[in-house]
Amino acid sequence: MSSSAKILARAALLPALLGVAPFGMAEENTDDAALVLGRVEITAQRSGPMAARSVLSSVDILGPELIQDQQAQHTWELLARAPGVMLTQFRQGNESGKLSFRGFNGEGEVNAVKLLIDGIPSNDNGGGMPFLDMLFPLEINSIEVVRGTNDPRYGLHNIAGNVNVNTRLGGNDTEVRFGYGSFATRQVQVAQGIENKHWTQNYFVGYSKSNGYRDNSEFDKLTVGGKWFYTSDDGRTRSGLIVRHTESNGDEPGYLEARDARNDPTSSYAYARATGGNREMTQLSLHLDHQLSDQLSLAAKLYRNAVQDQRWLRYSSITSQQERVIDETHAGLLASLTYRLPGAAIEAGVNAEHQHDASPRYNTVDQVRVSTTRDQHFRFDTYGAYVQAVLQPLPGVKLIPGYRVDKIEGDFDDRARNVHYGIQDYGLIKQPKFSAVYSPSDAASIYANWGKTFQVGAGAAAYQSTNSALRPSINEGWESGVKFTPVDWLNGRVALWRQDASDEVKRRLNDPAGGSENVGSTRREGADLQFNLRAGDNASAWLGYSWQRSRITRPDPAAPATLGKQIDHLPGRLYSAGYELQATPALKLSAWANGQGDYYLTTANTGNKYGAYTLLNASASYRLSRQWTLELQVKNLANRYYEYVWLNDQTRHAPGDGRAVYVSANLSL
Repeated sequence: MSSSAKILARAALLPALLGVAPFGMAEENTDDAALVLGRVEITAQRSGPMAARSVLSSVDILGPELIQDQQAQHTWELLARAPGVMLTQFRQGNESGKLSFRGFNGEGEVNAVKLLIDGIPSNDNGGGMPFLDMLFPLEINSIEVVRGTNDPRYGLHNIAGNVNVNTRLGGNDTEVRFGYGSFATRQVQVAQGIENKHWTQNYFVGYSKSNGYRDNSEFDKLTVGGKWFYTSDDGRTRSGLIVRHTESNGDEPGYLEARDARNDPTSSYAYARATGGNREMTQLSLHLDHQLSDQLSLAAKLYRNAVQDQRWLRYSSITSQQERVIDETHAGLLASLTYRLPGAAIEAGVNAEHQHDASPRYNTVDQVRVSTTRDQHFRFDTYGAYVQAVLQPLPGVKLIPGYRVDKIEGDFDDRARNVHYGIQDYGLIKQPKFSAVYSPSDAASIYANWGKTFQVGAGAAAYQSTNSALRPSINEGWESGVKFTPVDWLNGRVALWRQDASDEVKRRLNDPAGGSENVGSTRREGADLQFNLRAGDNASAWLGYSWQRSRITRPDPAAPATLGKQIDHLPGRLYSAGYELQATPALKLSAWANGQGDYYLTTANTGNKYGAYTLLNASASYRLSRQWTLELQVKNLANRYYEYVWLNDQTRHAPGDGRAVYVSANLSL
């Protein structure tokens, strides 16, 4: 049986194995393949850029009711409810965790997911997502997850797809949320919206502080932000400014040996007591949307991101403490023109992303510098352009061709070693795309997509530090699926997908040079199943299950034994499910679970597997009045042990949080 046939067989069997019926449903639109989780206000878009849900074929949108009332110290935790999303949980101060999907792990080895906040690129140079932690749940209006290789809007880091976090815009209200809970966790969030004929203003302040589940894991974070948008008298022009700043400090409990992690998961070794760090982040962006004519519209964004991160870490008693500094400033422009006709639309866009980054490192003793191990400074610039069209040649048929090109430029200096390199000559990186959706009736949408994305090295790995020339790793993928609507209270999606990568860069090494390892050519494939059920206005349920497999199809010549082996830290399954009941007009009850399978720690696939877990959570909220709501939330209800594990001289374990109880009070004015 072929690989595709095996995946299809698994997909067909999974509904029976999980005890659910093989049905699904479309959302408001029946001619797309997007699914909405929770209630999201979506209006027809007749101007501005084409909405992802109407153009791309594997889109999930999380609404505010699944986000704003969640207890989350770090924003990536909110993606636990997104189908097919994997969370890598380091739990080390500011380096708390990452999200990934489509067979990529969150180890920082591949820059696989493009992060955007209000449409602004928000990854660091290595593809990490520190800017995501600027946000608090109450500030977020929706999260849009686009999986696959067919989105031409973005280039750098958009290997497996992208995540766009949209914050509040407009409204005339004030919401305040006070919270207290386990591990002496305290949190306050204040969101205010002011809106009149021309102006919308939004302000946000959030503060969180916790002693942490483990010893030496105290963490605090403060965010302030504002959004100001002006709409012209004729409604044809909207311009705005967004400013956000965050400061956070976190101690790091470090990693335990296997026996200690099981016997005393809250502990931390003495050598880790002087580890941790501080981080400052700022985002500033200007936005312009202008309707040039009834058919033609312009959208443009100009931005500047800055992150300064100072971190002290020590992995074991036999290694020295080191200080790592990240100092990155990113500035860029995104612009697009969209032309709409009856039955067709075309969009063309350009972007420029400029980085000026520094990455020095030091050997330290109790946070005092002893020697410099590297002093890297580099410029990394990306220029891109794309075009995509939406064609509707027949009723129920939508064709979406697209094409993107990217160009990388830059230079690199390591002042500690007095060396200078130019960027690798990656040339023009060409990425064709195509999607199709067929809706034979209101009950189903059948879709398929294909496309190419790319990966280049991060940090020193992107430059000509060796005599060998590197080409970009091209990631070619496809997806095929069906979104069902058998009845108006049930929706879902069943999909198969595959992605093949050439010459994949595995990771940035932790050695002073900051080079990388090459994993070779890879194949990732899987099946996604999603079901959402709403029983009237009082009850709803959801289920998401993703089966995924990865293997090395052509190994790096230095590691021939990895042929056919699985990529490390990649579980074979991801799942989430939940149920929500409005028991009375005042009382709402919720229960949900999420989990994953186990994984190997190396691409050699030797040793034991680790990382499997299933976590149960529950909450109850009671509305005392129109203004006040009280909520009780229990995380890890069964107090299950779970952990993140990696390997150097031996396995290193970071236990996850045990059972935690939080209470909060919400005030709406």
